[in-house]
Amino acid sequence: MTGYYDYVLAFIPLALLGITGALAVAGVGLTAAIPAAASVSALAIGHALFVNAPVDAPSPTADVPNAEAVAQPVQAD
Repeated sequence: MTGYYDYVLAFIPLALLGITGALAVAGVGLTAAIPAAASVSALAIGHALFVNAPVDAPSPTADVPNAEAVAQPVQAD
């Protein structure tokens, strides 16, 4: 199953090649087109790392209290 990070990994070379090619066809020199495309790729990487950061899945036993940690009521009879 493809997820967000798979799309980001596919977008990086597509942005580098596609934006560079589009700008080169539009008449922009390669010395300006390549850094522009690289900055778009860098923004995608930054978004994947810092805005939509990967997180660890919570452990399934984290919410279950330990039986020894739960205080038993004192029987006063």
